[in-house]
Amino acid sequence: MAEQISVEVVYALRERQDVVPVKVPEGATAQDAIEASGLLAKHPEIDLSTINKVGIYAKLAPLSTVLRERDRVEIYRPLIADPKEVRRKRAKEGKVMKKGGGDDAGGAEEGQ
Repeated sequence: MAEQISVEVVYALRERQDVVPVKVPEGATAQDAIEASGLLAKHPEIDLSTINKVGIYAKLAPLSTVLRERDRVEIYRPLIADPKEVRRKRAKEGKVMKKGGGDDAGGAEEGQ
């Protein structure tokens, strides 16, 4: 009989997180632990093939990753906004604000 290892599978929602401790055979993958956790049945919105990514201790990992004792398998929700696009928008707004502020400051100095 194969040795069993203990791992946690976590799915965080906005209002709470589900943490499910599971025992899986040594050599089990992240996919095996997720299936054993029951979270796929409890949260039908989880789609590991296209929408949700998976990680181990906040580091992205493929579903085929072989787990070790006490690993924490995390199922990530999709992002609401693209972080690159948000940064671009902030940078663009910041440049406009700085340029406008610079012109005002320059005009005040000229009047002195």
